[in-house]
Amino acid sequence: MNLIDHIRPWISAFRPRTLFLAAAGVILGSGLAMHIGKFEITTALLTLSTALLLQLLSNLANDLGDYQKGTDQTGLRMGPVRSVQSGKISPLQMKKTISIVTLITMFSGLVLLIRLFHTIGFMVVILFLSVGALSLLSALFYTLGKRPYGYRGWGDFFAFLFFGPIAVIGTYYLQAQIIDFRSLFPSIGMGLLSAMILNVNNMRDIENDAHSNKRTIAVRLGLKNAKVYHSTLMLAMYACFLIYSFMYADTPWYRFAYVIIYALQFILLIQIFKKKDKELDPYLRKTAMSAFLLSIVFSVCINLN
Repeated sequence: MNLIDHIRPWISAFRPRTLFLAAAGVILGSGLAMHIGKFEITTALLTLSTALLLQLLSNLANDLGDYQKGTDQTGLRMGPVRSVQSGKISPLQMKKTISIVTLITMFSGLVLLIRLFHTIGFMVVILFLSVGALSLLSALFYTLGKRPYGYRGWGDFFAFLFFGPIAVIGTYYLQAQIIDFRSLFPSIGMGLLSAMILNVNNMRDIENDAHSNKRTIAVRLGLKNAKVYHSTLMLAMYACFLIYSFMYADTPWYRFAYVIIYALQFILLIQIFKKKDKELDPYLRKTAMSAFLLSIVFSVCINLN
């Protein structure tokens, strides 16, 4: 096996297309900090590094967890073939890599907090260490363990929480170092977008998940109602970003230019309503990319003079 053949299954296991979502929350939180003149590039980059590592860790743990529970071996899965399932990466190799990535993630988070210790204080550091520990556990036990929360329909909630309020408000606070109302609605909006992305994934795999007793919200609702649920998430997300604009950045008019991304997301929604099973797979990447684009365009727009 040449080097490229050896690396390819690891790249697949890392699932690079999901990294756009991890970056989106940090970009959005940084954009909000910039809006009040508190943007700090080093803190933003360290936060981004930690967020991306957490996402990589989640992807690796999900690959291993679904393999261990037989979810990837039913013959009904519609997504790409998983690396452990394919036999190109052994379970032992994956476990070792998960351990290494866990340590690197912890190191990245500690560097970030140690750097800010003198300004945020001991109690805030303890709070962020607790949040970091919960984030690690969330990344690992979506599908790993005897009682993985992803198999009990809690995936959407935790995606909302960790990619929305925790990512956005956490990033905002670490740079602005103030507690206020500004970051709340954009953080909820990003959380709703994160739940939308997971819902596309779960609608794609609805038959496989039902067969494997993975009781996602999509499985519980059925495909038709899962699409209605998806629409509700999207409309609520629209409202959250607009509320921020009306409250804090309503003039000049071109600060609302980010709604062009709304049009893209609405087009995706119309297409999603017409698709099922494997046909939904491209919309996972497209929805994640729309979240990434919205975080950038919204951040630029609210900071325009």
